[in-house]
This record gives sequence, structure tokens and C-alpha cells, in this order.
Amino acid sequence: MKLFWRLSVMTIMSLTLFTAKICGAEQFRIGTWKTAETIQPYFYQSFLPVGSICHITAFTNPMDQKTALLAGKLDMCGVSLPYAIYSASLGQPVVVVASMYSKGSALVIKKGISVRRISDLKGKKIGYSPGTMEEVLLKEALKRHKLIPEKNVRLVRVDFFEMGNALAKGNIDAFLSGEPFPTLAVRNGYGHVLSYPYYDDSIGAINTVLIVTRQTLKQHPERVMALVKAQALTTRYLTDHPDEWRQKAASFGTPLDVIKKSASNIELTWEIDPDFVESAKALGARMQVLKLIERQPNYQKLFDLTCARHVRKDIVR
Repeated sequence: MKLFWRLSVMTIMSLTLFTAKICGAEQFRIGTWKTAETIQPYFYQSFLPVGSICHITAFTNPMDQKTALLAGKLDMCGVSLPYAIYSASLGQPVVVVASMYSKGSALVIKKGISVRRISDLKGKKIGYSPGTMEEVLLKEALKRHKLIPEKNVRLVRVDFFEMGNALAKGNIDAFLSGEPFPTLAVRNGYGHVLSYPYYDDSIGAINTVLIVTRQTLKQHPERVMALVKAQALTTRYLTDHPDEWRQKAASFGTPLDVIKKSASNIELTWEIDPDFVESAKALGARMQVLKLIERQPNYQKLFDLTCARHVRKDIVR
């Protein structure tokens, strides 16, 4: 009985010490999606300071991530670059500190529909997810081919993860979405890729970025620095170890063969620099032409290159 009592006390003490360690450890809260493109945060734990704990929350759209960030429930999250620009144009205190990925998009047509070029989409229902780079690419593509939303085509709001189902069921005739849904549509036989509308002369292939709040950057720059470094090291690691990237992406529910095929349309990134900011300005200009924003944001406040500069120097030494 005495031995049992001693063991019980020791167990309680061990649990108490363990709990104290957890409570005293530095906690990082990150928002992202469960996709191959936005996979880096799931590997951060290996690249953050020893003893810290990384909590990942998966979302299905950028709006919810940004809302959680502004509410103080996240330290950093991913959003599309257009959504970051939109948020900043409203005066919201978001700051881009790193990139996440480029490319990753495609315009997909339902198999059997007579559409050979974008102009043939007249009269069709096209799925899109608001606040994404794909929304901007879609509206740019339509504008270039003189198709006016709600006059020549019908745009249907569809959740990012429901694009394939909506196309397969015939609820929409086409969609512009991110991987793996374009590759999945081709592989499962209900769609084919019509275009990869990156438009390097204006919008380009930049897609998603990582943001923090201005308050977090001001009050905890060392924490933001640690997260940007983790993003850089993770991106480099996954680029050097593509099998680990693909296996993890497949664990989210997409078949491995689809991940492998879609990988050629995905570029994992982390770095932002003056050229990146200039590309963002060009994107913002097109967004205003497309009436997705009313005014341009203050790009000097929207982007902070300090962490990226320090990390670049640190990891190349």
C-alpha cells in the first residue's frame, strides 16, 4: 500500500512537472489549410526553437483565418495575396512577412462540354471561391476575353474543397481553383484543364502569403522572426525531400498519385523582397481595375521585409 502511494505521488508530481513545462513553453499558433501548397506549417515543429510548441489549426477559407488572427487567436496565418491586399485596403492591420507558394491554379471545364477557349464559356456557370487568388485570375481571364460576370457568365460561390464535387455533379460547368482539384478532376474523368491563367504580364503566379498583425510584429518581433525562419527552413527541406512533402499531403486525403501529378503546378516559397512587393502592387492595380478593391493599400505598411532579410542572411551562412 505504501509502495502504491509513493508511485501515485511520483506519477502526480511527474504529470504536474510535465504540465508546467507545457504551460511554460513558448506557444506558436498557426492557421493554414490541409493542402499540398500550404503544407509548411505542419513541419514547423522541427525548425522552431527547442522547447517551443506549435499548434496548427486547419481552415477552409482565408476569411476565417484572418478573422481568427485579428481576434488574437492566431500568431500567424496564410491568406491569398489578393485577400491580404483587400484587407489592407480596408485599413486592417495585417502585415505580410513571408510567402507560402506560387502557381497552384487551373481553369477546369466539365468533360463533355463544348468549350475550347475561354471565350466559349459564355452562358456557363463557373465556380469560384471568394478572397482567393483564383477569384482574381478568373475575373482577369473573363475580362481579357470580354466576358462580363452576371451578364455573359454566371459566377457561383463554391467552397474551395467542394469544387470537384460541384463540377462532377453538374452544379457548375467550370471552376478556377487550386490543386489538387484540377488534377483530381482530370484523373477521375469528369473534367479537363482549359488553362493555367497566370498572366505574367500583369498578375503573375504569386498566390499565397503569411500574415501577422501589426501589433504582433511590434510587440514580439523575435517570435515573428522564429516563424519566418521556420517557414524558410521548412520550404527548403520539403523542396529537397519531395517524397516527404507528397506523403504528408496525401495524408490529408488526396491520393498520392494525384499529389505527384499536381506537384508540377505547385511551387513552395517563403521569401519576399522588393521585387515581390512590386509584383503585389501590379496585382493590386489589376484588382482595382477588376473592381475587387476600391482603393490601393499602403504597401509600405502591408509588407515588412525585415524578417525575410535577416533569415536570408542567417540560413545562407
